Amino acid sequence: MRVAPKERKPPRAKKCRVETCRASFVPQRLGQAVCSPACALVDAPRHQEKARKAIDLHERREIKVRKEKLKSRAEHLREAQDAVNEYVRLRDAHLPCISCDSLPNDHDLITGSRWDAGHYRSVGACPELRFEPLNIHRQCVKCNRNLSGNAVEYRIRLVQRIGAEKVAWIEGPHPACKYTVEEIKVIKAKYRAMIRDLKRAAA
Repeated sequence: MRVAPKERKPPRAKKCRVETCRASFVPQRLGQAVCSPACALVDAPRHQEKARKAIDLHERREIKVRKEKLKSRAEHLREAQDAVNEYVRLRDAHLPCISCDSLPNDHDLITGSRWDAGHYRSVGACPELRFEPLNIHRQCVKCNRNLSGNAVEYRIRLVQRIGAEKVAWIEGPHPACKYTVEEIKVIKAKYRAMIRDLKRAAA
């Protein structure tokens, strides 16, 4: 026995959205908010700004995608390293320089000046540890740049901070690592998320 389909209810009348009209009309299509083409012309400008913003957003996203596709592996490496370094500076924000124990002052905390993210084993000497947070600590510019990392003092304080076992692991051999672009993107995204978490926690 077939069940007869339910009859569709006719659309209910509604008032035209145009303030100077407000005539009652029965919509002929889903989402119709005005009673006539004349009122549609009057109503159109209310959507223009919203539409323009949507188009601008879409274009910006397309440009971002195109730029991302054009980036070289070296550019991805640099961006990932920047993200890791920023994370390290935030993580160690209230700690002294890993090599000389100089302390941040209020100005440094606000501007981030005078501070680098210094590698214990340099990227050139051990590229396998370039993104390893145990190998990177906040370091004053003088120690990192002028004293070429101030490695002897760095090691003394690094043992105190993370323990001799972990320092021995850093100093030990590591398998060669050739990051793919996709792996670099994952690292970049991971550390940017960690940066957001640290900033939210500090707010």
